[in-house]
This record gives sequence, C-alpha cells and structure tokens, in this order.
Amino acid sequence: MLDHPEWRGKPLIVGGSADKRGVVSTASYEARKYGVHSAMPSYQARRLCPNAIWTHGHYGRYREVSDQVMGILVDETPLVEQVSIDEAFFDVTPGRYSRENPVDICRRIQQRVSDLGVTCSIGIGTNKTVAKIASERDKPRGLTVVLPGTEAAFLAPLPVRDMSGIGGATGKKLEELGIHTLGELAAQDPAEMERLFGVAGPRMVVRAGGREASSVANRYDEGEPKSVSNERTFSRDLTTREEVRAAVRHVAALTGTRLRKKGLRGSEVTLKLKFDFNHTRTAQRPLDEPTDDEHVFGKVALDLLDEVWQEGTPVRLVGVGVSEFHGAKPRQLSLFDEADYERDTSGREEAHTKRDLRNLSVTTDLLRQRFGNGAVAYGHDLRFQEEMSDTHPRDRHDYT
Repeated sequence: MLDHPEWRGKPLIVGGSADKRGVVSTASYEARKYGVHSAMPSYQARRLCPNAIWTHGHYGRYREVSDQVMGILVDETPLVEQVSIDEAFFDVTPGRYSRENPVDICRRIQQRVSDLGVTCSIGIGTNKTVAKIASERDKPRGLTVVLPGTEAAFLAPLPVRDMSGIGGATGKKLEELGIHTLGELAAQDPAEMERLFGVAGPRMVVRAGGREASSVANRYDEGEPKSVSNERTFSRDLTTREEVRAAVRHVAALTGTRLRKKGLRGSEVTLKLKFDFNHTRTAQRPLDEPTDDEHVFGKVALDLLDEVWQEGTPVRLVGVGVSEFHGAKPRQLSLFDEADYERDTSGREEAHTKRDLRNLSVTTDLLRQRFGNGAVAYGHDLRFQEEMSDTHPRDRHDYT
C-alpha cells in the first residue's frame, strides 16, 4: 500500500494464485474482515473475498523497508536483537543506555516509523515473553505497557496459544489437559509439566507467570541461524517414487546453494513432506560430519523417504533442511583408518568423486549468480519448472 496508495482502504491479499495451489502470505485488515488470514489456501481466500486485489510478494522491497526500521531502533539504542524481517527486541531500560522514559522513546520510534509510511506496534515489558505478547494487543499502531509487578495479572486471562513457542500440537495437548489460559499454565507443577513436555515444560510455566529472565542479545540483522531450509509446493500432487525423489534432489540443491552462500555447514538433515493442509510428516538424521554439499545431505534425505512416505500417497510439498552448525557428532577413530585409506583405491576414488561433485555445485552457484538462475539446470530442476506453486518459495532461516 505504501507503493500503491490507490490500494489503501481496500481488501488486499499477498500470495500465490488459487489456480496453482497458492497460499496467502498476508492480507490487509480490510481482507481479514472477510476471514482471510496468512497460510490460508488461496482458493479459500478467493471464495471468502472475491473482490480482493491480489499481488505477489516483493521481498527485496520488504528488506529495504525493514533495514530502515531497524536503523531507527539502532539510533535509539545499540541493544537491538532482530528476530525476523519485521520484528525485533530492543532494550530501553532506564539508565542502561539512556535515562529517558521508555514510553517516550517508543512513541518517538513509532513516529519515525510512521514517517516512513508504515506502522508498527510496540509492547513494553520486563522480559521478552511479556513484551512480545503486549506488542500483539493493539494492532496496527498500538503501544501497550505492562508495568513491573503486573506481568502475571496481564498474562493470566490470555489463551495459552498467545505465548510464542506454543504451536498447534502443544496447544492442543495443553487444552486436552484442561489448561486453556496462561494463568492456568502458570499454576501447574513444573515437575509434572517436565514429565509431559520434557525440558520445555517447566520453562512454559515460568514464562506463563511472567517470571522469565531474558535479555536482549544485541544481535542486529538476524544473527546466526539455527537451520537453513527450503520448501517447494507443487501445482499437482506427486505420487510416484521417481517424482518424489526428483523433488527431494531439487529442493536439496536449493538448500545447498543457500548454505554455501552463508558459509554454513550442518551436521543434521531434515526431510519434510506435506500431503494436504492438515497432514505433514518430518524425519531427521545426523550426518557423519558437517557439510554444505547436497550430494551428501541430499542422499541422506532420500534415505529418509521411507520413514515418512509410502509410494502412491499424494505429496504436495517437499522441504529439506540442514541444522546443527556447531560441529559433527563424535565419531570413533581407528588407528588404521589413514593407512587403509591410502591402500584403498576405491576409497580414494570415492573421496575424489565427492570433492568433484561439490566443486560442480560451487561452479553451478557461480554461473547462476552471474547469468541468472536459468543459466544451468539439472533434469530434476527442469521437470518441475511448470509445476511449482506461484506462492513465494519458503527459503527459510530459523533464528534463535
């Protein structure tokens, strides 16, 4: 709407087309009144709001505006932790960097952001959980202050799913246990919650009571990723083993490109398959050593197929991710490994082949950077050129 003022005040949807299994990325408040929301199938959004204006995402433009907003935060305090393209925590504790009232600082931030032509909502609290939830209370231009000592009362009546980190599965399990509000969650026995939810259980209890101790990590521009992954949705279901394996190789190659661009090597691979909007399965496996080579982690992703899929089951989305960037799992070494390797011609050939394949991937990256993504393509890329959903691909970085 900033770039197209004529769209202001009208129902506007950003996302892929209904005819190619598109998904809504976001929608204006005017469209949301019709029931449209992010992650909704485009065909459903079109039915709910047939007169909406549709547009695809323009992520370079979003990044440009995001950098401007983050720059405003850094002007006010150097203690900024960016967690996504449109969200950040910042520390304005009186006396830590400025003696000014935090409310005055936040009002000035809102005005400066408004001068860019966009809006922001801010939550002020003594920890990240409270501030995050407060920022959601009064959109699109709200400023919600939770004073010290009032955290528990502020959180108590809110649904458990309002707290970040409680997704669909955890929320459903909590509700089945009769825990519907954050106040009820805060009253639970931490030991019992640990039995039910593992190490995350006691932490949920602390956060729900407003007792979380958290600090801003001073990590501007999104910091170090926990994982790098790619997903592709296909305009028709994939049902044969040949098709699904080709899709896994295709998506793994995209993930490899992003890993090399970021200079990251991971030691765990995740395969994700989505069968319809309500059914998704994932499988993970550690690697012998960190890698950024899709010929290595892609092969492991293919090996995981049988854990999550039976041939003939329709597949609409394939995702491949790599994580654990802090080193490989411990591996027992042998005194004879090096000597055996030197004597084993086949072993040398295998090592050379792996190195050559990675060099091929690096060369392909360079050619695509210079001449465009269409400059070089493999068979598993070409077969899907006309079968991709036109929703913007989810080339994801999951941040801490």
